Amino acid sequence: MLTIGYIGNGKSTNRYHLPFSLNRENIHVKTIYARSLQKTEWERQSGIVYTDDLQELLLDEDIQMIVVCTHTDSHYSYAKAALDHGKHVLVEKPFMLTKEEVAFIFQYAKEKNLLIQCYQNRRYDSDFLTVKKVIESGKLGDLLEVEMHYDYFRPAIPEKTSSFSAHNSFLYGHGVHTIDQAISYFGKPDDITYDVRQLLGTGRMNDYFDLDLFYPSFKVSIKSSFFRLTSRPRFEVYGKKGVFVKETEDRQEEHLKLFYLPKGHDDFGVDLPGHYGTLTYLDESGTYHEEKVISEKGDYARVYDDMYRAIMDDQDKAVQDEETITVMDILEQGIKGCE
Repeated sequence: MLTIGYIGNGKSTNRYHLPFSLNRENIHVKTIYARSLQKTEWERQSGIVYTDDLQELLLDEDIQMIVVCTHTDSHYSYAKAALDHGKHVLVEKPFMLTKEEVAFIFQYAKEKNLLIQCYQNRRYDSDFLTVKKVIESGKLGDLLEVEMHYDYFRPAIPEKTSSFSAHNSFLYGHGVHTIDQAISYFGKPDDITYDVRQLLGTGRMNDYFDLDLFYPSFKVSIKSSFFRLTSRPRFEVYGKKGVFVKETEDRQEEHLKLFYLPKGHDDFGVDLPGHYGTLTYLDESGTYHEEKVISEKGDYARVYDDMYRAIMDDQDKAVQDEETITVMDILEQGIKGCE
């Protein structure tokens, strides 16, 4: 049994972590720390200790891993405190504020013989897993181009934000998902071009980005906007012999927002036939094919499976340090043009 505790008791902990950590029999959630216990936005889970005393969490010898689910500007200090008290650490994304903080905290953890990793749950999105399956089938032929879109129509968010913050930008908050997907599967690119904008003008929120990641024989484009009334396809994948288009995104977040949770629901996050992507290709004889591809099942709890194996079974971390450093570097470079 891996015994864990949380720092933070907001949306991140309650929507994107607890439904998954509580759905694993080999994970025991013992304690949640919050600065204030007066907030009642989220229902308390039975069997979990809630405290406003951070030392109660840090000094508990039963707790082996602490999960940091706070605002990004406190990730570094909380992660370091957990390491100082001999705890392994899982940190929400964006992992840290700067690449320098990332490099230091990884080295600090190694010196203490502890593990620290970024919570890159989007590696276990259904749509992303399905794209990997299609690419690996070989039916597309040699890969030429991948387009990844993460669109919203939420103009009220940038319109009500009257100042610019790099660490609260669209690129940092949402680009970190898709950038990590690309890095995790395709590796570090040879070159990157950045188009990161404030569509409402200088001094306003970053609300749009378009990154092109160049590899030796193909390109990956990562595009997002707050002003897309109709979203672009989540994935478009082009090869020399075919194309795969996945219109809709992973449904885990959709179900979480409805409080339809994974525990007890085998259909949690599962695509219906109307969500399946379309694969169009020419086979070796030149015959045209068009077919629906049954989506892979996404499961964010697999991050906890990864951490369990790394801590309890001494296996390699699923999210490598260099991958997290690369993602952080891309975020820092990309946001430089905004002010």
